[in-house]
Amino acid sequence: MYRIGFGNDIHRLEAGKKLILGGVEIDSDLGAVGHSDADALFHAVTDAILGALALGDIGSHFSDKDARWKNADSRVFLAEAMRLTKEKGFAIVNVDSIVSLEKPKLRPFIDAIRENLARSLEIGIDTVSVKAKTGEGVDAVGTSRAIQAEAVILLEKNRKIKYFSSTKIN
Repeated sequence: MYRIGFGNDIHRLEAGKKLILGGVEIDSDLGAVGHSDADALFHAVTDAILGALALGDIGSHFSDKDARWKNADSRVFLAEAMRLTKEKGFAIVNVDSIVSLEKPKLRPFIDAIRENLARSLEIGIDTVSVKAKTGEGVDAVGTSRAIQAEAVILLEKNRKIKYFSSTKIN
């Protein structure tokens, strides 16, 4: 049995904040604003997993009204989604994601983000896609006021887990 989930997250950008994507800190004049570390990619992937499992969304598990999650590392959210995935007898087959950000350019960080996401999801890097887009000067992303991430994930019931390997596939 297969399940597909979709996740989406958007955060305002402000000077003086950190920009973290897929657990990787990115050098930037603007960072994401949020209750936790505002890692839009980890949030979107967590939401995709929870959606595939029909377990609600990230806000229903980690409310921004709960002080426990203030400045929390988003790996905590993803780790809980992974625990629930295993508890329900599923494993991740692959993830495809898009991060929309006007600047800085993300190409130099994509491999580190993919590797970190693969490790967190306990899958091979060859099953993790992270694409970077700009807003072409349009809307909140295009005017550098926001960052947005989207993710689609495929789960398979009773799949043997292929654990993370830093070996690159060419």
